[in-house]
Amino acid sequence: MSSRADQYKPLDEALQAKWSKFGKWDREFYPTLLGLEVEEVRHDYCRMRLPFRPALEQAQGIVHGGAIAGALDHVVVPAVGSAYTAEHRYSTVDMHVQYISALIQEDGIAEGWVVKRGRTTVFCESELVGATSGKLIARSVLTYNVSTPRH
Repeated sequence: MSSRADQYKPLDEALQAKWSKFGKWDREFYPTLLGLEVEEVRHDYCRMRLPFRPALEQAQGIVHGGAIAGALDHVVVPAVGSAYTAEHRYSTVDMHVQYISALIQEDGIAEGWVVKRGRTTVFCESELVGATSGKLIARSVLTYNVSTPRH
């Protein structure tokens, strides 16, 4: 599977350690519920795995679109956050998802990247492919709002 990772510069050791732990918290949050696993994170880029498990399927036997959308949204969080301090707050304000194919009994690999950063807005894109099949399953265009720290 080709990756966009080489297009982005590596993070320093501290940021790499911080974002590699994304999803591994003391309590369960939505990304933990989905089972998302960070595979690589760089400045403005992240790749995560959405491990297949039957609980993510809908009644037709394919992975639910909500789980796929969750992966597409969360994979850009470390990409966005790679440029900010812990005091910054950021969240999705717009997300458009195109479902192109079905994800059936295989892991999904999501890649997310920053397209452009503004003062308070970050534009991102993400894609999810089947880990075994390599099929493009879905892609997304996202807009994040960033709140700067107040002093």
